[in-house]
Amino acid sequence: MQARTNSKVWFITGAARGIGFSLARQVLVNGDAVAVTSRTLGSLHQAFGQDNARLLALEVDLGSEASVQAAIDKSIATFGRIDRVVNNAGYGQQGTVEALTDAELRRNFDVNVFAPLHVLRHALPHLRKQRSGHIFNVASIVGFQGGYAGWSSYAATKFAVAGLTESLAAEVAGLGIKATVVYPGPVRTEFLAQGTLAVAQRSIADYTEAQASLDLHLNGLHGQQAGDPEKVAALILQASRVAEPPIHLFAGKIANALAEQKMETVRKDLDAWRSASDATDFTD
Repeated sequence: MQARTNSKVWFITGAARGIGFSLARQVLVNGDAVAVTSRTLGSLHQAFGQDNARLLALEVDLGSEASVQAAIDKSIATFGRIDRVVNNAGYGQQGTVEALTDAELRRNFDVNVFAPLHVLRHALPHLRKQRSGHIFNVASIVGFQGGYAGWSSYAATKFAVAGLTESLAAEVAGLGIKATVVYPGPVRTEFLAQGTLAVAQRSIADYTEAQASLDLHLNGLHGQQAGDPEKVAALILQASRVAEPPIHLFAGKIANALAEQKMETVRKDLDAWRSASDATDFTD
């Protein structure tokens, strides 16, 4: 089934729920085609029903490059092209730097950073051949303003996604391809639900701020997040339709406020240390 010439083909990871689900549903309403991925085919069929001419459900192990490649290849074989790539899958890992194990850290990076890289490596050859396409990498506001005790691993993965997107945007600019990093604030999804948020096996009592943050997120924030996943999805759709999309796309009032706070803090540090910083150059 080749996509209609005037429609777009999307490839969205983590589409069984949350922002990915909302975006895929809106894409279909918009008349576009979409390949959606999840760890289980059953979760996708429960969310969307059975495959149809504009929907391809794919069970993908994002940690396996072979699985990702097979999904990209099947999407191309089914629709003939891919126009929009959305790296949305990921999960939160709570725990202090001292408490987190190597295995916990590496798994978080495998899913949140290396899995999107698998997708990009196998999607980009097609986008490059087309000389068109738009990549959306979904980060988090903690990938821009990371000052939250107990969220070091998650923040680090999302900073990595942001840096990756900035560099990628420069690499593909001459190829007709766009890249955008999305920074949602707290969004009312299952991100903080028990069984979804990963909590470090070990905790250290001295890190009281980290424990307070965890308690707040689990007991006070879950189900009360300000962000609407449907509206975040609509924002991504809006950005996909403009000729000059942003590289940095913040979603929500909280995200905007925290971004402003971060920029003010950086400006303050930059100004305070300008003379000492300038003095580190060779004087010639």
